[in-house]
Amino acid sequence: MGMTMTQKILAAHAGLDRVEPGRLISARLDLVLGNDITTPVAVNAFRRAGLTRVFDPERVVIVLDHFVPNKDIKAAEQSKTCRDFAREQGIRHFYDVGKMGIEHALLPEQGIVTAGDCMIGADSHTCTYGAIGAFSTGVGSTDMAAGMASGKAWFKVPPALQIRLTGHLPENCSGKDVILSLIGRIGVDGALYRSMEFCGEGVSSLSMDDRLCICNMAVEAGAKNGIFPVDDITRAYLKGRSERVPVEYAADADADYEQVVDMDLTEIVPTVACPHLPGNTRPAAELHDVRIDQVVIGSCTNGRMEDMEAAWKILKGKTIADGVRCIIIPGTMQILRECVQRGWYTDWIDAGCVVSTPTCGPCLGGYMGVLAKGEVCIATTNRNFVGRMGHVESKVYLASPQTAAASALAGYITEYREA
Repeated sequence: MGMTMTQKILAAHAGLDRVEPGRLISARLDLVLGNDITTPVAVNAFRRAGLTRVFDPERVVIVLDHFVPNKDIKAAEQSKTCRDFAREQGIRHFYDVGKMGIEHALLPEQGIVTAGDCMIGADSHTCTYGAIGAFSTGVGSTDMAAGMASGKAWFKVPPALQIRLTGHLPENCSGKDVILSLIGRIGVDGALYRSMEFCGEGVSSLSMDDRLCICNMAVEAGAKNGIFPVDDITRAYLKGRSERVPVEYAADADADYEQVVDMDLTEIVPTVACPHLPGNTRPAAELHDVRIDQVVIGSCTNGRMEDMEAAWKILKGKTIADGVRCIIIPGTMQILRECVQRGWYTDWIDAGCVVSTPTCGPCLGGYMGVLAKGEVCIATTNRNFVGRMGHVESKVYLASPQTAAASALAGYITEYREA
């Protein structure tokens, strides 16, 4: 029996010829990632264990993105812990105000992670990097501390779920509609501790931004990781960007999958996850009776250039509905700069929107858009649990940038239709 793509990467990093699902392995890490919320906890664990040096200051990445610029004294203290540790350890990949971005948008953009990598991050959406052919998964801060010290991590090799894609997406749909449709179909535990592996001729119709969005939300189906095959789109994205030489792995033809799910992309429609689970999905066309108070376009799921462009095309020359707050958050400083240079900031402001510096901010109910009791938000973020964006009696609907922008103009949830 052959191996899946994930199993091959794990075997290579464990120094083994092959691995089987369920096997416990110790694997070498290419990168260890933390942010301003999780890194201070890891640093404290690191020091309590009597550790003094990270295994490789080139392979530890710290991104301040959740509450940066700092929102209060506690956030400032957390960031200071990160700054002091990065300075002490000589960590080159440290991203602070002015250089930072939302971590899972920043690392691929900067070429810090590449195809064939095995990495962990103290953030659940670290599964994003499977879009470029890497094995990446979220861990707790204690595991981050151990990884920073040893350059290794223990894994139980996951079984796999194969997602076979065919066809092309309709013009008004994106990767967000794909992953929401998939989670709605298999459920929030449909890929529990499994590798979610995408394949099929439909893969070639998905942009890199689509794939990054899809892998980002693999964890919302319970997956250990999500991963796409390395193809010409991946290679073009990595060329001139990757810090290290990419290593390509491909699943064997006889690889074993616990389940196979077929998805025809031509059948995807604008999809919304209703409160309070990412799997509680319905077509946007069925939700016109849902009035909204706030729109958030951004996050590690949908803050990339294609997301910004989709929002701009819909909002330019128009005005958002009365009583609606629309917050737009570019994922990185590079994306922010490009939006400014293209004149999109002016168009967004003219439409009645506010534009933020890159931050996770409202996604986790942190700041820059916290909801009050009874308020309703449609967001391009990744989670809509009870109280996720503020008050426990607020509601969050998850959608694509196209659906979110169209809803901002209408004042209620609606699908985007090209004129």
